[in-house]
Amino acid sequence: MKRKIYQDLLNWKQHKKGTTALLIEGARRIGKSYIVETFAQNEYESYILIDFSKVSPQVIEFFSLYLDDLNTLFLNLEVYFRTRLYPRPSPDAEARSLIIFDEIQFCPCARATIKHLVKDHRFDYIETGSLISIKENVQDIMLPSEEHSIEMYPMDFEEFLWALGDEMLMPYLKNQLQKQKPTGNFHRKAMDYFRQYLIVGGMPQAVLQYVKTRNFKEVDEIKRDIISLYSNDIRKYAQKQAIKASAIFEEIPGQLQKHEKKFTLASLNKNARSRDYAEAFFWLSDAKIINCCYNATAPNIGLRLNEERSTLKCYMGDTGLLVSMAFDERAIVSEDLYRKLMFGKLEINEGMLIENIVAQMLKSSGHRLYFYSKSSRIDSNDRMEIDFLISKASTTNRHNICPIEVKSGKNYTLTSLKKLMTKYSNYLSTAYVLHDGDLKIDEDGIVYLPLYMTPFL
Repeated sequence: MKRKIYQDLLNWKQHKKGTTALLIEGARRIGKSYIVETFAQNEYESYILIDFSKVSPQVIEFFSLYLDDLNTLFLNLEVYFRTRLYPRPSPDAEARSLIIFDEIQFCPCARATIKHLVKDHRFDYIETGSLISIKENVQDIMLPSEEHSIEMYPMDFEEFLWALGDEMLMPYLKNQLQKQKPTGNFHRKAMDYFRQYLIVGGMPQAVLQYVKTRNFKEVDEIKRDIISLYSNDIRKYAQKQAIKASAIFEEIPGQLQKHEKKFTLASLNKNARSRDYAEAFFWLSDAKIINCCYNATAPNIGLRLNEERSTLKCYMGDTGLLVSMAFDERAIVSEDLYRKLMFGKLEINEGMLIENIVAQMLKSSGHRLYFYSKSSRIDSNDRMEIDFLISKASTTNRHNICPIEVKSGKNYTLTSLKKLMTKYSNYLSTAYVLHDGDLKIDEDGIVYLPLYMTPFL
């Protein structure tokens, strides 16, 4: 399936020309290995893929025995994998052969060799993995400065449309946004697609099954397998944080269904403190299983400088997985429930799913996640709760922050958003409301965007 990250790989190959290795980080089952091998097949004369999750100990030994004799190292790799490697014809030329270090977290010593391999400059190198930066995977090695790191996410909404065979809708929607015009007759079509994306999510296996069958039940079985894989990974690799990380992971749907979506540690343990669970949250975030959204104490430039890490919201990295976690009374989500989700007829509050998918889309578009929350017993004008804050692409002296409110129903108020606009007018750029209606702009300058336009922000 077509993925946008392919262009990033191509840019790296053409512009870096072997001066760095490429490190691709991401959650399990999002298609890292698939896209890298597809890239290797299309863009190189030959490649070797070393999957460190299952490779022979003999191959791992090559990297410790022959680091000072790269000729022998490459010869051994060629013989073992029965693949000829072609050296780069000149220092400024693009490489002819690629060596892929797949699941590199299982072999830190191989990652440590990147410095020497890049300096040798014969071939290109791509590393993939998850849990790359946790202490257990880096404590005994010197991290190579010759790595260029990029993050990979589940399939975004446009990639989902590509998988369904529609490559024209998103450019049309983007054009309508630029002209600030409603989508009109195409709004319902776009919302139908969006709801399918909400249910299926962006895990490539699940999307592929949906493309083949259009059967939500079969898709759900795949998603449950991925959830089980994540649960097992937490128990196996989180070590001292395993119990706490598992508790957080299992609690996510319950936390998000609350009106106040900030994660309440007391639900895990009445004596829990944020400092006790900080490493567990970091582990899940580093594994790309969750997306943490932190409270910014002021909606001004430099949101990270105002970050309050003790107050956070915890979203699932993929909303399709959240759907399968949230509705698991019979282990399989029924077709009837999926139909209700498709047509917005679910009896429960859909806000948890809508807010989660907005967080997912903002994250995959390159935004760090922040919200704004302030309470006051003295002045009601100081009591505000804003779902998300994002920074403009270019920084100016004033008006840098865009507040975002996410609305899942037809009847809602914008009390907090209007309070924020009044109090912090010098800090704020465009204010957005993401809803299931069409594009419009009201007399206060608030831009109402359909949910499917979130990736354009």
